[in-house]
Amino acid sequence: LFAANNVTGFALDAAVADRLRAELPGVAEHTVQALMAEVPEYAEAFAGEMGATIRDAVRMALAGFLLLASQGADSAPLGPARDGAYTLGRGEARSGRTVDALLAAYRVGARVAWREMAATAVARGLASADVAQFAELVFAYIDGLSAASVAGHADELATSGRVRQQYRERLGHALLSGSALPTLEAMAERADWSPPKNLTVGLLPSART
Repeated sequence: LFAANNVTGFALDAAVADRLRAELPGVAEHTVQALMAEVPEYAEAFAGEMGATIRDAVRMALAGFLLLASQGADSAPLGPARDGAYTLGRGEARSGRTVDALLAAYRVGARVAWREMAATAVARGLASADVAQFAELVFAYIDGLSAASVAGHADELATSGRVRQQYRERLGHALLSGSALPTLEAMAERADWSPPKNLTVGLLPSART
């Protein structure tokens, strides 16, 4: 399901996992603040309609990771985190943000989350060998989430492109059939088409069978 499944035989000590879980809200907020400061495309996003969605995605991703880290890569249910990442990717495409911005956000988020969780794990006495596996699990998990988001982003662009083409085809038929101006204006808005100053119409014969 995720590349994280390749990190087998590792699970966090229960006490460490409980402590990390208690600190999750703070880690999520610090991650959000870093995204706003370091990824320009997200500076205003958190104040808009997508702000709550992105915050929820950050919290869901961290919670999913702690579940993975505490239960082990083979048994943790990763579907909700994957689905959340996919939905986030689609939303980011609708908001006009690029894949590059999305991946930059994942890199920043992974760095901040790892720094804070690693500090807690070390303070709780996690052995150096386990810290190394913990790091591998973090970045494999982020790779999986980012791949799901990229897939969602691509699917949204493909879907919106098909829908826009359909609207434009309907607009073309409406123009040729002499529909009323208010109707044409509404259809042009749905098709994301700005009428040019000049319009040339070409007539072609029907295909002969």
